[in-house]
Amino acid sequence: MAAFQTTPWRLICGILAVICLVLMAVSGILLKNCSECCSCQENWIGYQCNCYFISNERKTWAESRDFCVSQNSSLLQLQNKDELSFSNHIKFFYWIGLSYNEEQGLWQWEDGSALSPDLFSFSQLVNTRYCIIYSTSGSFMGEACQRENRYVCKKQLI
Repeated sequence: MAAFQTTPWRLICGILAVICLVLMAVSGILLKNCSECCSCQENWIGYQCNCYFISNERKTWAESRDFCVSQNSSLLQLQNKDELSFSNHIKFFYWIGLSYNEEQGLWQWEDGSALSPDLFSFSQLVNTRYCIIYSTSGSFMGEACQRENRYVCKKQLI
């Protein structure tokens, strides 16, 4: 009789063990996916599922763009003014992926999207023949695209 009463408990324990194994497998998959989201290659900084390369070397705007492309990324396209808040200690100006499209008569990001007026408000003082350099303090200015500056590449992971 005692053996008959322990059989339901063994069944319940077996079911719970299987549930635990399934939950462990699912949590392992989720943790792996999360770490891939925030996993950046060496010398890149991971922040909010993006990877950023903040250069110390100076290149022209076109050379900077080409370097970023060679790294499967692009020059920084800001989504908001606080995007680089993790790097407030940086005091230099950097090339970003913003330049003037003369045919369309507007400032564009590398991907062809127009600059949002909420992000920057350019005055007539910014020469449209220039590319834009940006500081993590939120300052920006136009600079001849042939000048050499540091640059920021961005790679979106999701």
